[in-house]
Amino acid sequence: MGKRDNRVAYMNPIAMARARGPAPNSGPTIQDYLNRPRPTWEEVKEQLEKKKKGSRALAEFEEKMNENWRKELEKHREKLMGGNESSSKKKEKKKKEKKKSNRLSSSSSSSSSSDSSSSSSDSEDEDKKQGKKRRKKKYRSSRKSSASTTSESESDSKDSTKKKRSKEDCEKEKEGKNHHRKRKKADRGDGPLSSESVSESDQTEEVQAKKKKSNEEKEKTDKTKKRKKHKKHGKKKKKKTAGSNSDSE
Repeated sequence: MGKRDNRVAYMNPIAMARARGPAPNSGPTIQDYLNRPRPTWEEVKEQLEKKKKGSRALAEFEEKMNENWRKELEKHREKLMGGNESSSKKKEKKKKEKKKSNRLSSSSSSSSSSDSSSSSSDSEDEDKKQGKKRRKKKYRSSRKSSASTTSESESDSKDSTKKKRSKEDCEKEKEGKNHHRKRKKADRGDGPLSSESVSESDQTEEVQAKKKKSNEEKEKTDKTKKRKKHKKHGKKKKKKTAGSNSDSE
C-alpha cells in the first residue's frame, strides 16, 4: 500500500479576484457625496432669521415672567413692611405706657425711698466705722503679739548663747587649772603624781614608736611588692625578645 496523496492545487487569489470581476457597489460613493443637493445662500439666510426669531420669543417670555415675579415680590414686601410698622407702633405705645406708670410709681416711692435710703446710708456708715475699728484692733493686737514673740525669741537666744559661753569658759578655766597643777607637782617631784606624769609621757612615746614601726613596715612591704612586679615584668620582656629573635632566625 502506498501513501495517500494529500496534495492540494494552489490557487492564486489575485487571479481569482480578476476572474470574478468588479465587486457590486454597497453604499454611496465619493461622487455621490460631492453631488449631494446643497441649499442656496437665500435658504441659509432664511434659516438664520428663523433661529433669531425663536431666541427673541424666549427672551420676551423670560422678561414677562420676571415682571410678574417683581410685582409679586413688591406686594409681599408691602405686606411685611405694613406688619412691621404696626408691630413697631404697638411696641412704642407699650413703652410710653410703661414710662408713664414708672414715673407715677417713682414719684410715689421717691418719698419712701428717700427715708429708707437715709436710714440705710446711716446704718452702712455705722457698719463701716465699726468694721474699721475692729480691723485696727486686730492689727494692733497682731503687731503686739508678733513683737512679744520676737522679743521672747531674741531673749531666749541670748540666754542660750550666754549659758554656752559661760560653760565653755568654766571648762577652759578648769582645764587650765588642772594642767597648771600637774606641771607644778611634776616640777616639785611629788611621789605618786610624778610617777603618773612619767607614765603618761612613756605611754605617748610608746604609741609614737609603734606608729613609726608600722609605717616603716608598710614602706618595706610596698618596696618588696614593687620589686617583685618589676622582676616579673623584666622576665616577660626577656621572653618576648627571645621569641622575636627565634622567629627572625
